[in-house]
Amino acid sequence: MNHDLTPAEQRTGWWILAINTLAFTVCFAAWMMNGVLMTFLVDNGLQTWGPTEMGWLIGMPVLSGSIFRLPLGVATDKWGGRIVFGLLLLFAAIPMYLVSYCNTYWQFLLASFGFGFCGTSFAVGIAYTSVWFPKHRQGTALGIFGAGNAGAALTSFGAPHILAWLTANGEQLEGWRNLPKLYSAVLVAMGVIFLLVTKRRLAPGSAAKTLIQRLEPLRHMRVWRFGLYYFFVFGGFVALAQWLVPYYVNAYATSVALAGALAACNSLPSGVIRAMGGWMSDRWGARTVMYWVLGSSLVCCLLLIVPQMDIHAPGSGITANATGTVTEVTESKIVLKSAKTGRETTFALKPRAGELVSEEERAKNVLVLPRSMMWQEPVVKTGQKVVKKELLARGITEIFFQANIWVFTGLSLIAGAVMGIGKAAVYKHIPDYFPDDVGVVGGIVGVIGGLGGFVCPVIFGYLLKATGLWTSCWMFFVVIIAICLIWMHIVIQRMMRKQAPVISTRIE
Repeated sequence: MNHDLTPAEQRTGWWILAINTLAFTVCFAAWMMNGVLMTFLVDNGLQTWGPTEMGWLIGMPVLSGSIFRLPLGVATDKWGGRIVFGLLLLFAAIPMYLVSYCNTYWQFLLASFGFGFCGTSFAVGIAYTSVWFPKHRQGTALGIFGAGNAGAALTSFGAPHILAWLTANGEQLEGWRNLPKLYSAVLVAMGVIFLLVTKRRLAPGSAAKTLIQRLEPLRHMRVWRFGLYYFFVFGGFVALAQWLVPYYVNAYATSVALAGALAACNSLPSGVIRAMGGWMSDRWGARTVMYWVLGSSLVCCLLLIVPQMDIHAPGSGITANATGTVTEVTESKIVLKSAKTGRETTFALKPRAGELVSEEERAKNVLVLPRSMMWQEPVVKTGQKVVKKELLARGITEIFFQANIWVFTGLSLIAGAVMGIGKAAVYKHIPDYFPDDVGVVGGIVGVIGGLGGFVCPVIFGYLLKATGLWTSCWMFFVVIIAICLIWMHIVIQRMMRKQAPVISTRIE
């Protein structure tokens, strides 16, 4: 497919890729607006939504941007990306503008559903980009296009500062209503530019296909397996791009502006490095890359599960070595007189050595490694009769782990970068297996991934409400990653046994 492109068509393809990527960046920035805006409204007392309501508001644009990816992917295969993408940008600007007039929860919910159509731009752009490049370059091209995910970082980092400017640093809070108007204006401008500078191009034979023929690839189980991978690498990325803002505000007591900047550490690498993921998939194969992506993500999420904690637990105590009477009890020792031999035995106690963590250290939030301390306290009194093995002094262990914000951010950055590579690797599979149905297959994989972006914040909200732990979101990811790894490995082993039974049994 596309091996016969002329030099002029190849130059046009790179131009289309650049415009596609720019338009996708704008759409993605608009798509992620709720994560910052809703946090701002709650943080400044303009709304009183709880974690569950916040989860639905953050996830609603992702829902509409996900469920309509398939029909818009089909439309792109039929009519071309130029007209579909251009009209999409202009349409999404309308509900985005209406957000500025919202006051109630349901008004915000409906307007968010409307501008969420920005998220369908991914399926449109993937299909439109793929028809301009030969198969051996599609991994790189789609990776570059996917770098538009960095629009999430632009919103996470830039929107809080724009809000501060629009509201005069919180003195005129109603100024927030200009933010969606600004996003709307950018969408309109991008839509007009897109229609003016792009060209129409369809995949060979695509326009003649019936709807049934277009949907035929969806019967293959591998499409849904790719969708599950994308549920994590893309859906998880989208969810974190918005969820990390309230996460930092609540777990680390940061300002909304600082939370947005730190959240961008997760979303910016994930978007930008996607282009590298496409190149890596072309070079070493998408399957190998996915093994590394899922394995690395699992390690990061396991480390991020550990929350801030201050634990007091039973430690190593002291028990009587014989039946007898306690003759002396101090903070440093217990003396026991044996009833059988009359001999006295002295048990040395480990005293508490100062304070485990000072208030100053707690306030500075600079501790990286956990700290622990153990001491023993008497539980008997002088003159008390005890039997053998009875507890004389109980052990007390105190553990403090600060979950340092910079370590957390570093691990989050690594996880985001790995997700970005994974997004490109997933989509590298599609033109390899379905070269003539990229729009449809890419659409359904995008639907599943986008639904992950919708479902995850909602699940995060319920998990937070049930456990009281902000780190519960990483626990959910560990389960999803484990399922992806196991399923992928089973399929690969089955393919190896079928196609290369001798090699499949070798250790090296």
